[in-house]
Amino acid sequence: MSHPDPHALAAAAAIADRLADPHALRSAGNAGGGGRFRPQSLAGGAAGIALLHIERARAGHGDWTTAHTWLSAAVRDDLSAGPNASLFFGAPTLAFLTHAAADQPGKLTRALANLDTSTAAVTRRRLDEAHARLDRGDRPALAEFDLIRGLAGLGTYHLQRNPHHDITAAVLSYLVRLTEPLADRTDGLPGWWTDLAPTGHPSPAWPGGHGNFGMSHGIAGPLALLSLALRRGVVVDGHTDAITRICTWLDAWQQQHPCGPWWPGIITLDDVHKGHLRQPTPQRPSWCYGTPGLARAQQLAGLATGDTVRQRTAQTAMLGCLRDPAQLARIVDSGLCHGMAGVLQAAWRMAADTPTPDIAAELPRLSARLLTQLRCAPGDTEFLDGPAGIALALHTAATGTAPLAHWDACLLLT
Repeated sequence: MSHPDPHALAAAAAIADRLADPHALRSAGNAGGGGRFRPQSLAGGAAGIALLHIERARAGHGDWTTAHTWLSAAVRDDLSAGPNASLFFGAPTLAFLTHAAADQPGKLTRALANLDTSTAAVTRRRLDEAHARLDRGDRPALAEFDLIRGLAGLGTYHLQRNPHHDITAAVLSYLVRLTEPLADRTDGLPGWWTDLAPTGHPSPAWPGGHGNFGMSHGIAGPLALLSLALRRGVVVDGHTDAITRICTWLDAWQQQHPCGPWWPGIITLDDVHKGHLRQPTPQRPSWCYGTPGLARAQQLAGLATGDTVRQRTAQTAMLGCLRDPAQLARIVDSGLCHGMAGVLQAAWRMAADTPTPDIAAELPRLSARLLTQLRCAPGDTEFLDGPAGIALALHTAATGTAPLAHWDACLLLT
């Protein structure tokens, strides 16, 4: 799709070399920002660095010895499969990594089988809790359904690993139910509206809670997962209706800008009551809450349902964002979550699914901006906010080929 970029490839290799030895990083006190390093954390631990080396090994740009060394570092603690387990922590994370590392049939079969069992148990427990909450008619916490901590993330693994297994269908069916209005409620709010603040806790600053649109913690994650499943022929009852309900909500809150349409990351109950958004301009472009993540989710929905108008709207939104100096100037971070690496990876995936070359034409400029930002990149080792994720985005842009380990599936970009 794009021409090889030797500068980006060299930068990715330099980061990978710096993150080659887990023992040296720990000895240097450099293993994660603010002491958050946890082996089984995909966001900020050994697991995220392992993913970098797995992708490079599969692509022939790294060696499997380094990848397996980091995999060993990720599993050095007891397996976590408790209430805090998610795609980004614990058994599901290790399952995702092991699946990514299984580059040949039969490789890592026993480890994958054990991790599948643990991840399925985590998922079924979370599904039982979610359906019990729905039966009570209570509003959800974001951690019930979101990508980072919730069932959208767990469903992402199952769709990658066992798309036609009943556990995958169970997650999708739950997401369908999530999109339906809660029984005995007449306030017109969607089923994913939460009574809590974006922090996940009650707050007087957020009376009535909020509606979260983001890819990381909001409804764009379930939309992307439902759409990816539909594209792969994994369909449950009410599937397309659920996609339509989410898209209708996004359409109702679509805003106009001289550079193109955009959507808020969060809305308040006051916004709903007044019927308009207090936020006057687009938020910072980002994968987690901004136009890049929301546009990709809607592009996937358009592709899944054959809605070419939605595809064009998403592509126009992304292109407008990428060509607006004022919006790009608000990107002060370089990582995947909030920064330029996430914008680059989302744009790369959108360009691959766009028949016109406009978004692809912006990729070299985005890559160059990210390379410039590396001079002041964070000094930790994290995947989601630090160099491990930056290196993966640069590697993808540099090689111009789809990731062999499907590493960005954990961002619901593919």
